[in-house]
Amino acid sequence: MSDSSNRDIDTWLAQEQAEPILEPDRPVIDAHHHLWDIRGAEVEPLRSFRQKVYLCEEITNDINTCGHNVVQTVFAQCGAFYRADGPEEMRPVGETEFVHGIAAMSRSGVYGASRLCTGIFSTADLRLGENVKPVLEAHMQASEYFRGIRSMFPGDLNDTFLAGFAQLQSLNLSFDNWSPDYRRLPTLAELANRFPGVTVIVNHLGGQIDPQASDEEIAVWKAGIDAVAACSNTVIKLGGAQMRVGDWEPPYHMHVAEQPFSSDDFVATLLPWYEYALQAFGPDRCMFESNFPVDRECISYRTLWNLFKKIANQLGLNEAEKTAVFSGTAARAYRLTPP
Repeated sequence: MSDSSNRDIDTWLAQEQAEPILEPDRPVIDAHHHLWDIRGAEVEPLRSFRQKVYLCEEITNDINTCGHNVVQTVFAQCGAFYRADGPEEMRPVGETEFVHGIAAMSRSGVYGASRLCTGIFSTADLRLGENVKPVLEAHMQASEYFRGIRSMFPGDLNDTFLAGFAQLQSLNLSFDNWSPDYRRLPTLAELANRFPGVTVIVNHLGGQIDPQASDEEIAVWKAGIDAVAACSNTVIKLGGAQMRVGDWEPPYHMHVAEQPFSSDDFVATLLPWYEYALQAFGPDRCMFESNFPVDRECISYRTLWNLFKKIANQLGLNEAEKTAVFSGTAARAYRLTPP
């Protein structure tokens, strides 16, 4: 049963017309979701998220009732359950410890056949330079599923930060990144080129996706996508376009739309962004992601994966390309056992 603090978002999504499931047997790896309890959060963006509790029960309910064949998931850094004591730089290790417990719960089979959090990325402060290595090693010791970190990067890519980033390469860890400001993508490309041994994973189509963006804004986003796509060690997550960013709410957000959009409505609204990123990176370097529960403010889990399958079909992806975007790229990027 969903926590009472989630009632408003549950009520809004209940207005949705249930759609027939497309390709229900296709194996899916959800390459990016969060888990949290933010009922007491006082800082942004956590304070404003409508889904206050999203833990093992909530995500497995979404998966088990959606009708899609979600076989594995990847946990994405979100500041969940950091340690309350100990050295400041070590506190994020608590997130990996927490998620490893969720993975163990899922592995028992009690919550269904899907395996949650077979990949985990948390965070570490790369501004520590070489001194970040013990933090990364502590994450690795906390879970066999730990695969890398997500963090911001300085605009000047200074030597201390680069020394910290080099530790990712030495430990075979990945680097996830997202900023709503897609003008930062060329600098991310420079970082990726400096460290070809690190898999750099662009989150959420590279930045804030505004269906009402100007031609000039779209051109800047496209240039950033092209810059990162030119780096052979980068991959991109196709998703996160269905979310609020700060105070900005898209036209399909629960605070704006009287009832949830259908997958066809979303295709009509967002296809150009998905199409451009897919063409720039190629299917073998793209992976679909739910970004739940953030995107849950705009779309249900069931409709979201129908949206992705309709995008793949409309763009004419063949069977091998579909396997890549729905599971293969995620398995490779996060070193998972392919379904």
